[in-house]
Amino acid sequence: MKTRDILYRAALLIATVIWGSAFVVMKNTVDDVPTAWLLTARFWGATVVLSCVFFKKLKKINFDYIKKGAVVGLMLFLAYYVQTVGLIYTTPGKNAFLTAVYCVLVPFFGWAVTKEKPDRNNIIAAFACIIGIGFVSLTEQLTMGLGDLLTLLCGVFYAIHILFLGNFTKERDPILLTIIQFFFVGCFSFAAALFTEAPPAMPLPASSWLGLGYLCVFSTAIALLLQTVGQKGTPASAASILLSLEAVFGVIFSVIFYHEPVTARMYIGFALIFAAVLISELKPIKKKN
Repeated sequence: MKTRDILYRAALLIATVIWGSAFVVMKNTVDDVPTAWLLTARFWGATVVLSCVFFKKLKKINFDYIKKGAVVGLMLFLAYYVQTVGLIYTTPGKNAFLTAVYCVLVPFFGWAVTKEKPDRNNIIAAFACIIGIGFVSLTEQLTMGLGDLLTLLCGVFYAIHILFLGNFTKERDPILLTIIQFFFVGCFSFAAALFTEAPPAMPLPASSWLGLGYLCVFSTAIALLLQTVGQKGTPASAASILLSLEAVFGVIFSVIFYHEPVTARMYIGFALIFAAVLISELKPIKKKN
């Protein structure tokens, strides 16, 4: 493997580490900053950061970019909103792994759009994922907590977002579309904050300001830039596997910093969900005759 290819993959790996750490940061920050206000600050802050870095691209904005950016922005807002609310009622590690089910859902949702049927790998992955979710989320009474349910719903919105984004970026600048998308996520978040939440109590503790700064700059702006650069030189299948490691790092950071207790049953569930992601993304190599 060439040095350049290693650097591309390293960029994706660093992005997953940053995103994995974000689950713990959000868990701590959301205690002081209500969900919609947190998302408003995070995505408008990231919009400013990316706009400053790529300001020359802003002159290319037209109505088509605005329209497409609003659509993917709405899907991303819904995904982040229910994920962040779900994080209030569950642990960062479970939130990270249950969110990863979007990797399994994408082929099935795409079936409705592209008419391309999921293959055997996708079906096996779906069954493994369902069983894994049961191990992670279901109690002895076979009930699921609100936080886990909301996190699964977040995975649904992420899957829809990926399909829209994949279609919209084919003939458009992905960085410019991302900036507009982030702006609209901030707009939707601000509207939700005004109508559903009281403003955060001021002054915020220093830890919350640091958390907001980390989410804006590192988890959103820098991590996204690393993903964009990394995917430029990494095959899609390899990139998907590397990005799915976000869930693994989410659990690691949760155990280290949040002191999340992980039971044997949860380990089995995590392993099944992670295996489902790998099975869904790894395709058999056909031998040449």
